[in-house]
Amino acid sequence: MVFRQLFEPISSTYTYLVADPDTRRAVLIDPVLDEIEAYSALLAELGLELAYTLETHVHADHVTAADTLRQRFGSRTVLSRDAGAPCADALVADGDRIQLDGIELEVIATPGHTAGCVSYRTGDRVFTGDALLIGGCGRTDFQGGDAGRLYDSITNKLFALPDETLVFPAHDYKGRTSSTIGAEKESNARLGGGRSRDAFIALMAALELPRPKQIDRAVPANLACGRVAPTQG
Repeated sequence: MVFRQLFEPISSTYTYLVADPDTRRAVLIDPVLDEIEAYSALLAELGLELAYTLETHVHADHVTAADTLRQRFGSRTVLSRDAGAPCADALVADGDRIQLDGIELEVIATPGHTAGCVSYRTGDRVFTGDALLIGGCGRTDFQGGDAGRLYDSITNKLFALPDETLVFPAHDYKGRTSSTIGAEKESNARLGGGRSRDAFIALMAALELPRPKQIDRAVPANLACGRVAPTQG
């Protein structure tokens, strides 16, 4: 497997490149519009053909590069069928599989941060978007978020994966690049150590988090797969 982890510093977003080493076909998971030239350069450097862009959810903190990449490379955009974004070329649900030649990515529905969150698992790793973060989890106070659903998604689905499974989230704000399912089950500040569902819901309800700075621009654009409305002069 060809694998790269890329970082966009303004929104602290991780984008992941996964490619088949033989056919050179690739996917980008959670690409950011501001990094489009970096992605293009990397694909050219590695001699890769971009087949898909995979979104873990409709992001509120950055605009996706999905539509621009689709126009530039002919890649297909993949989103959850519950994301409310009919712009996607493929709308996926729990248990669906995305075949990238010799690499298969399994879709795991992990709603709770938003109603349309999914994770993608391949081989020894899982890309968890904003559902499960390193030492934490996504907020649940907008875009159809639901703390109880997020708890169920993480504890019943992600924590059911083998402990050695590598966790690659969509964000980290402390410079950490990955974790494991076992480590998060044991020490995640919001869900680790067997925290109960009721305690988790109460904890999430007590958070007073600032509104994402780019939400008014990002959400409408991402519901259109990153197609930004032209500025009115």
